[in-house]
Amino acid sequence: MTSSQSSNFVNVEWLSRHLNSPDLAIIDASWHLPPLKRDARAEYLAAHIPGAVFFSIDEIADITTGLPHMMPQPLQFAAQMKEFGLGDGTSFVVYDQSGLFSAPRVWWMLKSFGVEDVKILTGGLPQWIAEGMRTDSGPVHRAPRVFTPRLDHGAVSSLEDVARASATQLAQIVDARPADRFRGEAPEPRPGLASGHIPGSLNVPFSQVVENGRLKSAQEITKAFADAGADLSKPIITSCGSGVSAAILAVALEEAGHKVKSLYDGSWAQWGSLPDQNVATGPSKFEKAKS
Repeated sequence: MTSSQSSNFVNVEWLSRHLNSPDLAIIDASWHLPPLKRDARAEYLAAHIPGAVFFSIDEIADITTGLPHMMPQPLQFAAQMKEFGLGDGTSFVVYDQSGLFSAPRVWWMLKSFGVEDVKILTGGLPQWIAEGMRTDSGPVHRAPRVFTPRLDHGAVSSLEDVARASATQLAQIVDARPADRFRGEAPEPRPGLASGHIPGSLNVPFSQVVENGRLKSAQEITKAFADAGADLSKPIITSCGSGVSAAILAVALEEAGHKVKSLYDGSWAQWGSLPDQNVATGPSKFEKAKS
């Protein structure tokens, strides 16, 4: 199932026309930052797009690492996808309750596991409701469907990969956190983490590529990365607090015609928790060079 709008997005009108397609699966991928004290599952049960299943990135995750919502192992992911009825031969549309926040994380997960046809709903649930579309309440159950995982290991950067990139600068690390957290001027929302950023990394807060729950234009996205010092002709590893908003940068780069190398799954939740890890504070290396 294809859409002419974008390689990664569909709009409300398109989804409303294909809502009952037998090989289309709709995923509510909502997740909220802990300080917001919002319950994504409860909000899903109260109102969701008809037919949408709830995909918890905290549960469909490798919980053995002690880090938040890490990528699950292929066999676990396949089993959970099958249980939800999200299997082979299916086209996927992913959305979230914020417009555009956590949906790109699930888009990235699916793409990394070999799914070819996965789109994000432009404007998410707020746009669906704003355009007068109906919502349903309660859980949704789909018939089990086999999912064959084909993990692209290159899409996921490990701590070692990122440490190597930091030391050699052969790949650019771009951090999606707000500037005050990147610079170490504001505390991290998770306890026990250092404040600051990975040495040599650059800062493109995700708010610079998102406006009113949707991506900005390709020109604005390209400018945001260029203004931060990123060379879009060279490899980029995206990072953030826990691997969620890093996926926003990944899809933004793709929409602007560029290709992200990988996403640092552990992100600052991992790097900032290690006592012997190098941590930089203040402006990025690029901002320091400009001044």
